[in-house]
Amino acid sequence: MWNNFEPSGHGDRPTNRMYELEYPTPMGLNAAAQGDYSANSAEGSQVKMPMVVALHGYADAGQAISQASTHLLQALDNQPVATFKVDELIDYRSRRPGVTIDNSKVVDHEELSLDLHLLTDTDGRPFLLLSGPEPDLKWQAFSDAVVELARRVNVDRVITLFSAPMTVPHTRPLVVSAHASDSDLMKDYHSWTSRMIIPGAAALEAEIALTKHGFDTIGFTAHVPHYIAASDYPEATHALLSAFADVADRSIPVRALEGDMERVQQQLAEQVEESHEIATVVGALERQYDAEVERLRRTKENNLLEPGQDIPTGDELGAEFEAFLQGVSGAEAGASDTGTDDGADGTTDTGTDNPDETGPSGHEEHE
Repeated sequence: MWNNFEPSGHGDRPTNRMYELEYPTPMGLNAAAQGDYSANSAEGSQVKMPMVVALHGYADAGQAISQASTHLLQALDNQPVATFKVDELIDYRSRRPGVTIDNSKVVDHEELSLDLHLLTDTDGRPFLLLSGPEPDLKWQAFSDAVVELARRVNVDRVITLFSAPMTVPHTRPLVVSAHASDSDLMKDYHSWTSRMIIPGAAALEAEIALTKHGFDTIGFTAHVPHYIAASDYPEATHALLSAFADVADRSIPVRALEGDMERVQQQLAEQVEESHEIATVVGALERQYDAEVERLRRTKENNLLEPGQDIPTGDELGAEFEAFLQGVSGAEAGASDTGTDDGADGTTDTGTDNPDETGPSGHEEHE
């Protein structure tokens, strides 16, 4: 099933046996590699493509990562490029696939797949999507395989998506933080200025390997309210896809998600109205959020604004509250009193070595 992507110039078959390439090569991949994906293309003989990585299971609060990959595959034309051998990567005892029993007969089971797809955005421009469950095993071999694939199919930039539970209210703008191999890639996003050490992940290992081999890498982490981390939160999916579209220069349809966002916000508003305990927690988070935004506004006004320059709005400063995330342990204690279910990701409080407390965006060091 291996195939030679001649334009990439990397031999006639994959050296890494962890995946299988589709044969024949997808037509769109050949076109992109030859530089003719657009009638207006005036670039060289090879077109570099971005790749988005969406591995669910490690940091997928609000199911934002799994929903992002599902949305892309449903909304855009796509073709399979490579399939990883999940038997070598997945520990089925820790991630047991569902089995269907119908009238006392075993009739079906859930298929786990980890695949690379070629997608075309709404303007006809190609990009790649690596999606599926995070590998449990052989992270180094998996990372080497991702690097090899990225080389073969002319990837230049890799964007990885994460979603972490945070002590933030759902009634305020959702924050997306970033870490990157080049600080210019994340200048429009919240970033971490402190040094943090967190447990690793397959996607983070792949980022390290890709960076060492000269690829631009950037990771986005959506900050999901911790009290709804176990439920679908389409606002996080929307924010991550918008961030990807921005740095990858691709047009992604997200209107369907906007309807889901309105529905979920309405449901949350009803729950807050019906429960005094929930309303108390959300109110405390709102006050702390607003206080931190106001503090940052004053700091901006006193230290950063030029004469005559307007004070930034709350939305403009929505991504600038690292100190807030590091000082809301009191709100976390209040949340635990409500008995809400934070799911497997748990409640977060930054400043420790728990991966869910900082989110994977803290993996890079920003001095």
